[in-house]
Amino acid sequence: MTDVEIVSIERLLRLYLALPHTPSRASRYDRRLALDLRERRISWEVVETALLLAMARRCLRDPSLAPLPPIRSLHYFLPVIEEVLSTEMAPEYVRYLKRKLSPYLTPDILSE
Repeated sequence: MTDVEIVSIERLLRLYLALPHTPSRASRYDRRLALDLRERRISWEVVETALLLAMARRCLRDPSLAPLPPIRSLHYFLPVIEEVLSTEMAPEYVRYLKRKLSPYLTPDILSE
């Protein structure tokens, strides 16, 4: 991986904590998982896409369904990270997700 930006622990935790339905601060388990993702050399693009995809699935679901419980851990996103790793996602798709989620995200998150 030469031109691929490996996930930054602080950047990942900042994005995670800025998402709706997530805790106000990261736990030691969240920090450990962020470090594990970095050690696995997971790219920022994969992690960002996975977090946005999971949020889109939560925020844009049918409002008549029962509300989902809050997200308590970064581990919630692991299956989606694995999904994104096994699927080719176009960069335009991340831009699309950011547009769809703009009412739920802060502008600084959308610009990172």
